Amino acid sequence: MDATRAIVVRIAGRVTPADVPCLCEELSVRLTGAGATEAICDVGGLTHPNLAAVNAVARLQLTARRLGCRFRLRDAGPELVALLDLVGLGEVA
Repeated sequence: MDATRAIVVRIAGRVTPADVPCLCEELSVRLTGAGATEAICDVGGLTHPNLAAVNAVARLQLTARRLGCRFRLRDAGPELVALLDLVGLGEVA
């Protein structure tokens, strides 16, 4: 049986455009050399889904894929899911 090794990054509160590079750097550092096969973005604590949050999700997905990991969201609320659908990223949710 092939066990999935996951890294979890949490997004909580309100995301601003300035937060996005920091989140991506955090994920990159945590994935590099960790042997993880999956990156999970826990968005259950997100209080104001906005386009900055959508940008963060998209950029985190790209970061994970570039490092050879699958990416998925955990606890995405209906507002974030609707925004992701609107911009064509519904498959992430």
